[in-house]
Amino acid sequence: MFSTIVFQQIIFYEDRNFKGKSHECSGDNADLHTYFARCNSILVENGCWVIYERSNYMGHQYYLKSGEYPDYQSWLGLNDSIRSCHSIPNHHGSYRIRLYEREDFRGQMKEYVNDCSNIYENFHTNNILSCSVVDGYWIFFEEPGFKGNQYFLTPGEYRRYASWGSTNSKVGSLKKIADFH
Repeated sequence: MFSTIVFQQIIFYEDRNFKGKSHECSGDNADLHTYFARCNSILVENGCWVIYERSNYMGHQYYLKSGEYPDYQSWLGLNDSIRSCHSIPNHHGSYRIRLYEREDFRGQMKEYVNDCSNIYENFHTNNILSCSVVDGYWIFFEEPGFKGNQYFLTPGEYRRYASWGSTNSKVGSLKKIADFH
């Protein structure tokens, strides 16, 4: 029996509509600034990625799946600054995340195994102070309807909202990363 190995690949372009200087990545890169000055379009040939506005996986985060992003508005970017990227491993198992209303996994808890477009309507709070990712990879969105700032979460414990990169405790929606082509 043969197994197929799928390589992840993303191409960054300095200009809109896939023009200008380009750089290809097939894995994580903590500092992209030496390859291009700005990023105005992206082609995700394979896999799922989180791109970051600043080096060392800092700043605003954007989740991208296979497809074409002809300008930075198409990935909901605030500007043309992309300085690092992280490839998301393919996950074939279950998905489970626990949200807590207090730091250090205290207070009311709600467990999710599927996407939730409105945390407040479902959990009756949108101030999430800690969480535990039991299975799978997830994205938090600050606003309901999968909008606003995004935060990528891997399996593990997040005792405070700052540990997933947020400057506030607001979580409006969440999505599991399960869309691999």
